[in-house]
Amino acid sequence: MINKVVSNAQEAVHDIQDNAVVMFGGFGLCGIPENCIQALLRSGVSGLTCISNNAGVDDFGIGLLLKTRQVKKIISSYVGENAEFERQLLSGELEVDLIPQGTLAERIRAGGAGIPAFFTPAGVGTEVAEGKEVREFHGKLYLLEQWLRADFALVKAWKGDSSGNLIYRGTARNFNPMMAAAGKITIAEVEELVPLGELDPNHIHTPGIYVQRIFQGQQYEKRIEQRTIRK
Repeated sequence: MINKVVSNAQEAVHDIQDNAVVMFGGFGLCGIPENCIQALLRSGVSGLTCISNNAGVDDFGIGLLLKTRQVKKIISSYVGENAEFERQLLSGELEVDLIPQGTLAERIRAGGAGIPAFFTPAGVGTEVAEGKEVREFHGKLYLLEQWLRADFALVKAWKGDSSGNLIYRGTARNFNPMMAAAGKITIAEVEELVPLGELDPNHIHTPGIYVQRIFQGQQYEKRIEQRTIRK
């Protein structure tokens, strides 16, 4: 079996160049590739098109790359926790494509499955439908949406092995698996890296065939986006 282990995040993202299209896994601040984001921050790469369910917060996640002006476009669904994102959007500094969350997920899944387009009822009759084909099926209108693919997909898993097989935990399983399949090069950072053969095949969520590089991450913060406590 091929050993896909690299030493750290810097080595893993070394060939992400300016103007690359990059998918960032996770849901909110859960299951995001924290180490890879820090490595991109240090690399100074610019002009990125980021495909992500969210835009992070001002001081964490993709929000860090926004603050340093390394992102030119965001394709996303939920962006309500980032004031810097709002400022750049309203000032015209940032190109933004807002997509209904289910449509975003399916466009990414379609990209990984090799399906170039599909019809969905979400967005019919709204701004989302502008310039897109609408067709009727069984008396209901549907909107044609195209797949999403990326030059690189950065994902974060709980456990992985040296061949790139991955297991996610909880909410981190939302966007990471489909993004892992939709990137030309998929880079996985994991909390625990184990030798090949230690993961139960029945529990693997992303087979290693989709992953080109893997490394064990460090110092995960695992931020909580909105902390609510009982008074």
